[in-house]
Amino acid sequence: MPAPKNSIRRSLLVTSAIVLSTALTAPAAFAAPSPSAGSSSKPSAGSSADSSATVSADPSKTPSKKPKDSKNSKGSKDSKGSKAAPPAKMSTVGGALLGRAGTQVNLASGVPVLPKGLSARSWIVADAESGEVLAAHNAHWELAPASTLKMLFADTLLPKWPSSTEHEVEPSDLAGIGSGSSMVGIKEDETYTVHDLWLGVFLRSGNDAVRVLAAMNGGVENTVAEMNEHAEELQALDTVVVSPDGYDAEGQVSSAYDLTLIARSGLQKKDFREYASTVRADFPGETRKNKKGKKVRESFEIQNTNRLLSGDYDIPVYQGIAGVKNGNTTEAGATFTGVAEQDGRVLLVTVMNPEKKEGNQVYKETAKLFDWGFEAAGKVDPVGELVPPRSAAQAGARPGGAGASAGEAGGTGEGALGAADGRPVASAAAGGGAGGVGTALAVTGGVLVLLAGGAFLVNRRWPLPDLVRRRPRP
Repeated sequence: MPAPKNSIRRSLLVTSAIVLSTALTAPAAFAAPSPSAGSSSKPSAGSSADSSATVSADPSKTPSKKPKDSKNSKGSKDSKGSKAAPPAKMSTVGGALLGRAGTQVNLASGVPVLPKGLSARSWIVADAESGEVLAAHNAHWELAPASTLKMLFADTLLPKWPSSTEHEVEPSDLAGIGSGSSMVGIKEDETYTVHDLWLGVFLRSGNDAVRVLAAMNGGVENTVAEMNEHAEELQALDTVVVSPDGYDAEGQVSSAYDLTLIARSGLQKKDFREYASTVRADFPGETRKNKKGKKVRESFEIQNTNRLLSGDYDIPVYQGIAGVKNGNTTEAGATFTGVAEQDGRVLLVTVMNPEKKEGNQVYKETAKLFDWGFEAAGKVDPVGELVPPRSAAQAGARPGGAGASAGEAGGTGEGALGAADGRPVASAAAGGGAGGVGTALAVTGGVLVLLAGGAFLVNRRWPLPDLVRRRPRP
């Protein structure tokens, strides 16, 4: 009945306004100084998502929107020109406290203290479903993102083609790849499926795979424009894309807050979840002639460079980890956004450019923040929120408004996953060795229900599929 529904919605909107106002005006109980201005910005040797060296951006690859003005994009700089301290004024998207420099956290009674030894220039800990930001450090500091920007590339382009679509690589597809870029090993005149290419993007952070997909999408310039447009839709307003693969380029920036928004959006998509959680897969090699003169094409194994997912000599697989993406360039240092579940709670953590240059430092600091977040969740008052996409916010604000389109903000459609009878279903293995031990998470049934109107504004819930019930891996 229309009248009762509208009445309930108005009541919810009022409640939302009160809750949001309280959250934005509450003082932070703790503030820590930002990292020292003299620290180096070289990438840590142990972080292997992007081993690319920095060169000047191709002048023909200009961003589709102008770089941010000085009030947000400039901080003090070290001797190499890298930002060493956050700017005095930063964006307040998600809450006023998130625009402040330093650490923002409400350390009330019973809340665990933050872990020691955090050196990242920027980080954030957030509840992936409610959107509550539990703690943050320079959340809106605009920094070079490295290959974490590939999350935005994937979230923008994944719906374009079925995974079985085939493409024969032309020499022009691979033009413009930066010197020292991370590569998966794509060869000219060979045919790959879209599924192969996305595995190359997510597992090996292959800039060659990005360039081929961008060529299929009308070219780099068109892809950059679409990525910038999608970033604005997600309200990732700190983000400016110049190179779709995250390769260092003048004016290209993002923030820990934005990368977390982007990951949250991507995780609504079934195929994004599959690729981001795949530990290892077989990738097509080059066609050769065998001893009998017959053409054969063998495959080779690729492994995910996300060390919380695959493990390394000095860091174990993190309990409950299910992706998402890492990166490392000269300008950006090491960057990482991860999602993990423990005891039914799903957290997102983003860490950008640890100043300590020990091996795998970005993963070690991420693991510490996950540990803190799971212990603090339900005890700590949030310092802000992850905002919904513009379309979801606008739809929720309209009386009787519907929610976002499929795959966004909890929309139904291809982003929803599950059996109709509610039985658990594993992430689909799409061939090439990507399933089985290659996929780190299973998802249970149930349709991803759209939250519309005032209820979305009150709860800010963007329900993820039950995406992180991990299966044991041999």
